Amino acid sequence: MKYFQFSLFVITFMIISCQEKPGPLFLNGQWIDLSHAYDDHTPYWPTAEGFDFDTVFAGITEGGYYYSAYQFSSAEHGGTHIDAPIHFAEGKQTVDEIPLDRLTGSAIVIDVRDSVAEYIDYQINTVDFQNWEAKNGRIPDGSIVLLNTGFSQYWPDKNKYLGTEARGPAAVALLHFPGLHPDAAKWLIEQRSIKSIGLDTPSIDYGRSSDFMSHRILFQADIPAFENLAYLDRLPTVGAYIVALPMKIKGGSGGPLRIVAWTPDA
Repeated sequence: MKYFQFSLFVITFMIISCQEKPGPLFLNGQWIDLSHAYDDHTPYWPTAEGFDFDTVFAGITEGGYYYSAYQFSSAEHGGTHIDAPIHFAEGKQTVDEIPLDRLTGSAIVIDVRDSVAEYIDYQINTVDFQNWEAKNGRIPDGSIVLLNTGFSQYWPDKNKYLGTEARGPAAVALLHFPGLHPDAAKWLIEQRSIKSIGLDTPSIDYGRSSDFMSHRILFQADIPAFENLAYLDRLPTVGAYIVALPMKIKGGSGGPLRIVAWTPDA
């Protein structure tokens, strides 16, 4: 009987404790939208269909009230979007299979804007990560890695952002923008433990790539990539918290992404 009374006391205490008003999950900070909006000017890969937005109805109905509805179509990989591992790795996760834990968490920001300013086809390499660690310490396990190349400043100017306005297969050879070097992708997989990676260019591989090796290395390890991000310059080097939720397309290789960051007040 005494054991039962003690157990009842413990359970009651736990219930009362849980009912105490908790503080906000995100306190003393701000949310930053890292996503570009979709419209007629959104840059897409030269071989992909662009964003199409049509009006079904917008106006006053016969009933006298306002109503609007639209329909859109888009390639999976355009605008701010996610690449699911299956995009370049057979049998790996589709966009609806990516665990939420891979899409949320603490971020670090690697700033390579100076290197990109000197060479537009710059590939972020292992030394860039090692230099970051020399200043900030080892990349924490479970980090979301964001690469700030400064390229979002050119959005949506296709000539500056993609390197060309041309369309079709032949235009792929004209692409120019920075990306992640395959050696650095391999180093991240083998030497560090990250959740996901993202950057402010059209592809995790640089524009001149023809084998997309960084994609292949990352996706074989089920590491998704976020592409065409915005406003990475507004994030601290460490301390931001990312929420990256894509359209949940069953069996999809990617999809439109709304990605935001919470940053604490300085």
